[in-house]
Amino acid sequence: MRNLGVVQEGAPILAEPTRPFDLPAEREAAERAMESLFASMERVAGVHTFAKGMGIAAPQIGIGRAAAVVQPPEPGVGAIVLLNARIVEASDETDEHYEGCLSFFDVRGLVPRPRRITVETSNLDGDTVTTVYERGLARLVQHEIDHLEGRLYSVRMRKGVTPIPVEEYRQTGSAWAYEASVEADG
Repeated sequence: MRNLGVVQEGAPILAEPTRPFDLPAEREAAERAMESLFASMERVAGVHTFAKGMGIAAPQIGIGRAAAVVQPPEPGVGAIVLLNARIVEASDETDEHYEGCLSFFDVRGLVPRPRRITVETSNLDGDTVTTVYERGLARLVQHEIDHLEGRLYSVRMRKGVTPIPVEEYRQTGSAWAYEASVEADG
Protein backbone atom coordinates (compact mmCIF):
# COMPACT_ATOMS: atom_id res chain seq x y z
CA MET A 1 0.00 0.00 0.00
CA ARG A 2 2.95 2.32 0.62
CA ASN A 3 3.74 2.12 -3.10
CA LEU A 4 0.20 3.34 -3.80
CA GLY A 5 0.71 6.45 -1.68
CA VAL A 6 -0.94 5.24 1.53
CA VAL A 7 0.73 6.51 4.72
CA GLN A 8 1.78 3.60 6.92
CA GLU A 9 1.41 2.89 10.63
CA GLY A 10 3.92 4.80 12.74
CA ALA A 11 3.63 8.01 10.73
CA PRO A 12 2.78 10.90 13.09
CA ILE A 13 -0.12 12.14 10.92
CA LEU A 14 -2.08 8.95 11.67
CA ALA A 15 -2.04 9.75 15.41
CA GLU A 16 -3.16 13.37 15.12
CA PRO A 17 -6.76 14.63 15.05
CA THR A 18 -7.56 16.29 11.74
CA ARG A 19 -8.48 19.92 11.22
CA PRO A 20 -12.10 20.49 10.12
CA PHE A 21 -12.97 22.46 7.02
CA ASP A 22 -14.58 25.88 7.43
CA LEU A 23 -17.32 25.43 4.85
CA PRO A 24 -18.28 26.98 2.55
CA ALA A 25 -15.20 29.26 2.85
CA GLU A 26 -12.81 26.32 2.32
CA ARG A 27 -14.90 24.62 -0.34
CA GLU A 28 -12.03 24.48 -2.86
CA ALA A 29 -9.68 22.90 -0.30
CA ALA A 30 -12.35 20.31 0.57
CA GLU A 31 -12.92 19.55 -3.12
CA ARG A 32 -9.17 19.06 -3.67
CA ALA A 33 -8.97 16.73 -0.67
CA MET A 34 -11.92 14.71 -1.97
CA GLU A 35 -10.38 14.48 -5.46
CA SER A 36 -7.16 13.16 -3.90
CA LEU A 37 -9.11 10.63 -1.81
CA PHE A 38 -11.08 9.34 -4.81
CA ALA A 39 -7.87 9.06 -6.88
CA SER A 40 -6.20 7.10 -4.06
CA MET A 41 -9.23 4.86 -3.66
CA GLU A 42 -9.16 4.11 -7.38
CA ARG A 43 -5.45 3.19 -7.26
CA VAL A 44 -5.98 0.87 -4.28
CA ALA A 45 -9.09 -0.75 -5.79
CA GLY A 46 -7.02 -1.45 -8.90
CA VAL A 47 -4.80 -3.87 -6.98
CA HIS A 48 -7.18 -5.39 -4.40
CA THR A 49 -10.85 -6.38 -4.28
CA PHE A 50 -12.77 -5.28 -1.19
CA ALA A 51 -15.77 -7.56 -0.60
CA LYS A 52 -16.63 -5.71 2.61
CA GLY A 53 -16.31 -2.26 1.06
CA MET A 54 -13.42 0.10 1.60
CA GLY A 55 -12.61 3.53 2.87
CA ILE A 56 -9.75 5.95 3.00
CA ALA A 57 -9.24 9.02 5.15
CA ALA A 58 -7.24 12.15 4.36
CA PRO A 59 -4.49 11.42 6.95
CA GLN A 60 -3.81 8.15 5.12
CA ILE A 61 -2.72 10.16 2.08
CA GLY A 62 -0.82 12.77 4.07
CA ILE A 63 -3.58 15.38 4.42
CA GLY A 64 -4.38 16.41 8.00
CA ARG A 65 -7.93 17.51 7.23
CA ALA A 66 -11.32 16.06 8.22
CA ALA A 67 -12.21 14.26 4.99
CA ALA A 68 -12.79 10.60 4.21
CA VAL A 69 -14.55 8.45 1.64
CA VAL A 70 -16.29 5.10 2.12
CA GLN A 71 -17.23 2.84 -0.79
CA PRO A 72 -20.01 0.43 0.28
CA PRO A 73 -19.62 -3.16 -0.89
CA GLU A 74 -22.85 -3.20 -2.91
CA PRO A 75 -22.26 -2.81 -6.66
CA GLY A 76 -23.56 0.44 -8.11
CA VAL A 77 -23.90 2.18 -4.74
CA GLY A 78 -22.13 5.53 -4.70
CA ALA A 79 -19.39 6.47 -2.29
CA ILE A 80 -20.13 8.15 1.03
CA VAL A 81 -18.31 11.44 1.54
CA LEU A 82 -17.42 12.28 5.13
CA LEU A 83 -16.48 15.94 5.63
CA ASN A 84 -16.10 17.10 9.24
CA ALA A 85 -17.73 13.82 10.30
CA ARG A 86 -18.53 13.05 13.90
CA ILE A 87 -20.57 10.34 15.56
CA VAL A 88 -23.37 11.93 17.57
CA GLU A 89 -25.11 8.75 18.71
CA ALA A 90 -24.19 5.06 18.91
CA SER A 91 -26.30 2.05 19.82
CA ASP A 92 -25.61 0.02 22.93
CA GLU A 93 -25.83 -3.09 20.76
CA THR A 94 -22.36 -3.99 19.50
CA ASP A 95 -20.72 -6.73 17.50
CA GLU A 96 -17.17 -7.79 16.85
CA HIS A 97 -15.73 -8.39 13.39
CA TYR A 98 -12.29 -8.42 11.80
CA GLU A 99 -11.17 -5.21 10.13
CA GLY A 100 -8.28 -4.39 7.89
CA CYS A 101 -6.59 -1.05 7.33
CA LEU A 102 -4.73 0.29 4.33
CA SER A 103 -2.13 1.75 6.70
CA PHE A 104 -1.13 -1.69 8.02
CA PHE A 105 -2.58 -4.07 5.47
CA ASP A 106 -0.65 -7.19 6.48
CA VAL A 107 -2.87 -7.91 9.53
CA ARG A 108 -6.55 -8.06 10.51
CA GLY A 109 -7.91 -7.13 13.91
CA LEU A 110 -11.06 -8.21 15.77
CA VAL A 111 -12.78 -4.92 16.64
CA PRO A 112 -15.96 -4.39 18.71
CA ARG A 113 -18.15 -1.55 17.42
CA PRO A 114 -21.72 -0.28 17.82
CA ARG A 115 -24.06 -1.82 15.25
CA ARG A 116 -25.83 1.47 14.58
CA ILE A 117 -24.47 5.02 14.57
CA THR A 118 -25.78 8.48 13.78
CA VAL A 119 -23.24 10.69 12.04
CA GLU A 120 -23.20 14.42 11.36
CA THR A 121 -21.20 15.64 8.37
CA SER A 122 -20.91 18.90 6.49
CA ASN A 123 -21.70 19.32 2.84
CA LEU A 124 -19.70 21.70 0.65
CA ASP A 125 -22.19 24.50 1.33
CA GLY A 126 -21.52 24.17 5.06
CA ASP A 127 -24.88 22.62 5.89
CA THR A 128 -25.00 19.81 8.45
CA VAL A 129 -26.26 16.45 7.21
CA THR A 130 -27.28 13.72 9.65
CA THR A 131 -27.23 10.08 8.53
CA VAL A 132 -27.82 6.76 10.31
CA TYR A 133 -25.59 3.82 9.39
CA GLU A 134 -26.06 0.19 10.45
CA ARG A 135 -24.11 -3.04 10.52
CA GLY A 136 -21.19 -3.30 8.08
CA LEU A 137 -21.66 0.21 6.74
CA ALA A 138 -21.62 1.58 10.30
CA ARG A 139 -18.35 -0.31 10.84
CA LEU A 140 -16.77 1.17 7.69
CA VAL A 141 -17.84 4.71 8.58
CA GLN A 142 -16.65 4.37 12.19
CA HIS A 143 -13.27 3.10 11.00
CA GLU A 144 -12.77 6.20 8.83
CA ILE A 145 -14.01 8.61 11.51
CA ASP A 146 -11.47 7.01 13.86
CA HIS A 147 -8.76 8.01 11.35
CA LEU A 148 -10.07 11.57 11.39
CA GLU A 149 -9.74 11.54 15.18
CA GLY A 150 -6.17 10.20 15.07
CA ARG A 151 -6.97 6.58 16.03
CA LEU A 152 -6.23 3.25 14.40
CA TYR A 153 -8.59 0.29 14.89
CA SER A 154 -6.03 -1.46 17.08
CA VAL A 155 -6.85 0.91 19.98
CA ARG A 156 -10.47 -0.31 19.85
CA MET A 157 -9.56 -3.99 20.19
CA ARG A 158 -10.31 -5.74 23.50
CA LYS A 159 -7.42 -5.94 25.95
CA GLY A 160 -5.28 -8.99 25.24
CA VAL A 161 -6.51 -9.36 21.63
CA THR A 162 -3.93 -8.68 18.96
CA PRO A 163 -4.16 -8.47 15.17
CA ILE A 164 -3.54 -11.67 13.23
CA PRO A 165 -1.41 -11.99 10.08
CA VAL A 166 -3.48 -11.68 6.92
CA GLU A 167 -2.36 -15.20 5.98
CA GLU A 168 -4.34 -16.54 8.97
CA TYR A 169 -7.44 -14.49 8.19
CA ARG A 170 -10.04 -16.75 6.59
CA GLN A 171 -12.72 -14.24 5.59
CA THR A 172 -11.07 -12.51 2.65
CA GLY A 173 -13.48 -12.11 -0.24
CA SER A 174 -16.66 -12.36 1.83
CA ALA A 175 -18.88 -9.75 3.44
CA TRP A 176 -19.32 -9.42 7.20
CA ALA A 177 -22.06 -11.81 8.33
CA TYR A 178 -25.08 -10.45 10.17
CA GLU A 179 -28.11 -12.47 11.15
CA ALA A 180 -31.36 -11.56 9.41
CA SER A 181 -33.56 -9.05 11.21
CA VAL A 182 -36.61 -10.48 12.91
CA GLU A 183 -39.64 -8.22 12.93
CA ALA A 184 -42.62 -8.89 15.18
CA ASP A 185 -46.08 -9.15 13.66
CA GLY A 186 -48.88 -6.81 14.59
